[in-house]
Amino acid sequence: MTKSSPYILVDGSSYLFRAYYVPYLQALSTKDGHPTGAITGVLNMIKSLHKDYPNGKVVVIFDAKGKTFRNDLYPEYKANRPPMPDDLRCQIEPLHKIIEAMGLPLLVVPDVEADDVIGTLAQQASEQGLETVISTGDKDMAQLVTEHVTLINTMTNVAMDVAGVNEKFGVRPDQIIDYLALMGDKVDNIPGVEKCGPKTAVKWLTEHQTLDNVIANADKVKGKIGENLRAALEQLPLSYELATIKLDVELEQPLHEIVASEADTDTLREMYTQFELKRLLADLDKDSSNNGSATAPAAASASTADDDEDDIPAAIESDYDIVLTKANLQTWLDKLASCTAFAFDTETTSVNYMQAELVGLSFAIEAGKAAYVPLAHDYLDAPEQLELNWVLEQFKPLLESDSILKIGQNLKYDANVLRHYDIAINGVGFDTMLESYCYNSVATRHNMDALAQKYLGYKTVHFEDIAGKGAKQLTFNQIEIEKAGHYAAEDADITLRLHQALWPKLQKNAEQQRVFTDIEMPLMPVLARMEQTGVLIDSDMLNEQSHNIGIRLDELEIQAHNLAGKSFNLSSPKQLQTILFEEQGIPVIKKTPKGAPSTAEDVLQELALDYPLPKLILEHRSLAKLKSTYTDKLPLMVASKSGRVHTSYHQAVTATGRLSSTDPNLQNIPIRSEEGKKIRHAFIAPQGYKILAIDYSQIELRIMAHLSNDKGLLTAFAEGRDIHQATAAEIFALPLAEVTSDHRRSAKAINFGLIYGMSAFGLSKQLGIARGKAQDYMDKYFERYPGVLTYMEDTRQLASEQGYVETLYGRRLFLPEIKSRNGARRKAAERAAINAPMQGTAADIIKKAMIAVDKWLLEHNDPRIKMTMQVHDELIFEVEESILSETTQKLVAIMDNAVQLNVPLISEAGTGDNWQQAH
Repeated sequence: MTKSSPYILVDGSSYLFRAYYVPYLQALSTKDGHPTGAITGVLNMIKSLHKDYPNGKVVVIFDAKGKTFRNDLYPEYKANRPPMPDDLRCQIEPLHKIIEAMGLPLLVVPDVEADDVIGTLAQQASEQGLETVISTGDKDMAQLVTEHVTLINTMTNVAMDVAGVNEKFGVRPDQIIDYLALMGDKVDNIPGVEKCGPKTAVKWLTEHQTLDNVIANADKVKGKIGENLRAALEQLPLSYELATIKLDVELEQPLHEIVASEADTDTLREMYTQFELKRLLADLDKDSSNNGSATAPAAASASTADDDEDDIPAAIESDYDIVLTKANLQTWLDKLASCTAFAFDTETTSVNYMQAELVGLSFAIEAGKAAYVPLAHDYLDAPEQLELNWVLEQFKPLLESDSILKIGQNLKYDANVLRHYDIAINGVGFDTMLESYCYNSVATRHNMDALAQKYLGYKTVHFEDIAGKGAKQLTFNQIEIEKAGHYAAEDADITLRLHQALWPKLQKNAEQQRVFTDIEMPLMPVLARMEQTGVLIDSDMLNEQSHNIGIRLDELEIQAHNLAGKSFNLSSPKQLQTILFEEQGIPVIKKTPKGAPSTAEDVLQELALDYPLPKLILEHRSLAKLKSTYTDKLPLMVASKSGRVHTSYHQAVTATGRLSSTDPNLQNIPIRSEEGKKIRHAFIAPQGYKILAIDYSQIELRIMAHLSNDKGLLTAFAEGRDIHQATAAEIFALPLAEVTSDHRRSAKAINFGLIYGMSAFGLSKQLGIARGKAQDYMDKYFERYPGVLTYMEDTRQLASEQGYVETLYGRRLFLPEIKSRNGARRKAAERAAINAPMQGTAADIIKKAMIAVDKWLLEHNDPRIKMTMQVHDELIFEVEESILSETTQKLVAIMDNAVQLNVPLISEAGTGDNWQQAH
């Protein structure tokens, strides 16, 4: 056996758990709700191994049920681990059955762990001078690495040999057990030396080489850590034994007798069909038709299961051209001019469209035929390239033509970059990011790499592959043209192929297609214009606020240290866990997935009701976030070109259709605190202008009235009544005149809580009342508005049956966990089923309003009116004071009539010198 055909020992248990916690895999299940994410993840790993080691001999090892010899040594071993989730447990048996049907050896040995079986097999291979690759994500396995044994993490594609272990851990493989024993392991509940982290363990082992020598020299270690070491001396031998992987497990067969067998294609077909693994089934049928039978490696060809994928794409074949001469460019220009559509992409120096400088252009006219025109690669000895301005002059008529459609991936970015070169892209036909988003917003991320993998089964060249990572990463102009050319041409080629794959899927459903053609695509240029306009801020005001927040943070830190009786880092969850739960004895109300006491915000909020220190920590966190995210950062984000701040709006991020924004995030500026409100004061109008803010009033409640067709809600909105006051009057059986602010507050919590699927328990916590009282409020609510209850019940049922809900305008909101066997996830999906149609419809309405407003602005062509921001259900404008009154009336009318519901759509306007005043 050579290095190209090693033994591959697969740590099935390690990858089972890692696959289970991958978010996009967690969402996978059959139509009847049986989870399949962990199955898919492990099979993907096996596929990757077969690809990387086509001649490797694969053996898959899993932990057996029950306790092991380590529990006999130390009954508390792994006692802190939570029980295996039910929706993972139910995937183990079918996964084992599939692996065995593939013909792969599967070992499950009682009384030991998978690590011990792997260690024993690796030892047997090494004794015979054979190469072994251990596929795992478990750091403990580093102790097995030798000149003949290598670790590979298939999920991250990182291999680790002897040098790699030293580089990662700072110790040799033969010191790993000592290293683990010194640190201990909270997950496995292995006792170690308290406060001994990796740096300390490495330091001791570098100085003393072995654990025995560290123990022998314990008296020489100074300080608190020395005390901790000496206190742990009695238990360190036990920790060493618990951390040691056995190399002599009694196995039914020695390594050389553990061999693969013929794949059982009938069982595989049955399993793939039962668990709806369509890609696997297609691969199996393909292999059977090509070869007459399926070998184990062929049958193990796995990919992410996808109910929508019926066709397995062929391999990508490509013919890419790098254009360096005018003659060659003219040939391509002639081809592009004769097309009805072409895919197009820019390559630049930055992801920030305000800072980006153009480096090159790529385009594709048919699948596999693409070209790249380098324009500004300036590394040493770069070849001569066509002059940038001359090339842009040639492309300008094509890019500004309405008759030739452009296909792109996130075309808004390209449009913003080209605006700096006086080119306005017209004829924008298709954006593959938005095609994917409108087809299924939660099926995958919507970047090109993820889309190519999902819909084309193709792994693209990633930017890091050609540019490197971290501080040494090159900008595109520094990358060799040969590498850059293939990468850029592939972008255009894959964009075209993605459109060809996604557009037919959208066309199958008229409503989804209309969301794409009538909402998302028309909105893209609207957002681009808003981004280009930007917002004006008062940097001096923000700097002063930063200074004041800094003073308050110092005060809070002193107060917290006084309450704790010691100094500590308020931003350290670990130190906070120790002080709150160990030293102050505050009860633990929630734990992290690893079993540690949680210090998450919701936990601190609950604790802050009874304890002063969590309350201080919350205020400190809130102010520190305000300072770092907004008051410190915003002045630094003012663009030199415009003197304004330019956010980026994202259409393909949230599951419900709402926009998000980054750099800066305008959607999440906190407005409940006074400090948060002050940030809005810094968003100002230019001299002679006012800020105009127009916000839809109670839009989600109005949508609920429309969708539920409840007579009580419809009447209340039609009559223009205060819906919260009206609800309070009904629930508390009071005349309207006697409804107090407290009554109204409770009714408001119920109105909005029900929209978000809140339970009686949740309402009781929010209002600070008994659960029975909260249930009584909810019962009275549904007595008054029975249509709402009927709508909610019908929506849950529909979501369970079809796996998605829809907005009023046909946007599908998929709920992958609506049939999950995990109760918490299923309940969350059911709550989302109630809320998503309303939140999604509200998103659609504000988008339609933006499109209508933008159309009027373009027709009106008045530079004194600018739409500058969109935040949730609100649009913000800069309007010259002389035309403020008539402009306000017109814009309010446009927004009020953007769509027609069974209740009036009401938008409310406010004006001021800054954004906060306009509220």
